[in-house]
Amino acid sequence: MKTILVTGSRGFTGRYVKSVFQNAGYSVIGVVRENPSGNEVKCDLTNKNSVHKMIKEVKPDGIIHLAALSFVGHEDQSAFYKVNIFGALNILEALDKEGLTPEKLIFASSANIYGNPTIDKISEDTFPEPVNHYAASKLAMEYMVKTWFPKYPIIITRPFNYTGIGQDEKFLIPKIVNHYINNKKIIELGNLDVARDFSDVRDIAQAYLKLFQSDAKSEIVNLSSGHVYQLQDIIYMMNRISGYEIEVVVNPDFVRINEIKVLNGINDKLVNLTGYSQQYDFQETLVAMYNEK
Repeated sequence: MKTILVTGSRGFTGRYVKSVFQNAGYSVIGVVRENPSGNEVKCDLTNKNSVHKMIKEVKPDGIIHLAALSFVGHEDQSAFYKVNIFGALNILEALDKEGLTPEKLIFASSANIYGNPTIDKISEDTFPEPVNHYAASKLAMEYMVKTWFPKYPIIITRPFNYTGIGQDEKFLIPKIVNHYINNKKIIELGNLDVARDFSDVRDIAQAYLKLFQSDAKSEIVNLSSGHVYQLQDIIYMMNRISGYEIEVVVNPDFVRINEIKVLNGINDKLVNLTGYSQQYDFQETLVAMYNEK
């Protein structure tokens, strides 16, 4: 049985990825910062010695590196760089030091690195123009990880927006759904003129498995649905699902100066490399989240 190391295994995405790989017959070791239990190992990914010790102990056949600071509004902006860049580099340097070559290494970046492109649909060839520290740190991570392409079978993913049951309410979709679950009459939001390519986290987890099992390496791959939804579309769908209409109020405190207006990803490369197909449409995802109440 092959051993897969999943960083960020207790996070929203990590829990789904861990489950998908376990169901596919892999032994999954989750990386946690503290209080490990079961098939977990304790490690501070920003500490070189801690990472080296973990890699030496586990000797993974594959690594899915998901751990990151992912909330764009995080207050400590310098932490984006410490965690998102050096966490990835510490893993690669530890593998090199131990002389290990896993079957596949997947590093999660973000579609936020594209910034505010002027084109309708974004491919992997679209020039990156990050507009916030989260995106800038992810792009810097990509550049550093790519220097290891000649040595290791690496894939860098650029996930567009996705959601599902279990996502923290500080993110947009869970916030909206929870307002309906709690029968709130008013919801305060920020920028209303935004549109996003949304996927279900269950589809994203399957994409990670398919990429790991593929022959692809030295690739950067969009993880997207190719379907864009405006914020007002989501409100309309939730009105129908819940059976009542909510009043939307713009709160200036929630408006981001550098908000990305539209993110719409082309997933042709993912499909060609893996045969990926989306199993859940966005309304199904919203219904599942709403019914979780």
